[in-house]
Amino acid sequence: MLITYYFMWHAGKPAPEQCEGCTFYTSQVRELSFIHSRDVTYATFCQGPYEESSRYRDFMGWEMPWYAIQGASLDTLLVGRRVGMMHIVCYLRQGSRVFETYWTTRRGVEAMDNNYRLLDLTVYGRQERWEDSPAGWPKQPKGKHSYRIDGRPIVQWPRVNDGHSDDLGTGGR
Repeated sequence: MLITYYFMWHAGKPAPEQCEGCTFYTSQVRELSFIHSRDVTYATFCQGPYEESSRYRDFMGWEMPWYAIQGASLDTLLVGRRVGMMHIVCYLRQGSRVFETYWTTRRGVEAMDNNYRLLDLTVYGRQERWEDSPAGWPKQPKGKHSYRIDGRPIVQWPRVNDGHSDDLGTGGR
């Protein structure tokens, strides 16, 4: 069995301009030994060129299997679904046959997340504008993106602050 995450990629763009949502969710996938013990593996299928995206993977310190899926291969694997979105898709192989057993996108991708689940336990919750909270409770300010600070995906900052290179070979930073 295989669980895949389809990572949206902006080809030719520097690290700060890569998908903040995909970066957020992928950063939460670290230890895979438990799912491996159930004969399941996990891989990220990046919707962009391998050379750039693997540099991004290395910059972020991710260790999961990472593949570049583009063009006809991407269209075939997503079976007519929208390319350029984040998806979770599960597959089962029996002999030489492969079956897609599950897929989700948008809010369904939160299955990879533990941060929102933990925030949901707190009195103020996620502090999102869409939440139905009493007047005066903290909310994400209008116009602010909940995954970015100072022009970068939030989860990039510890890597930048530790001196890791975010050069993706695209000519920009």
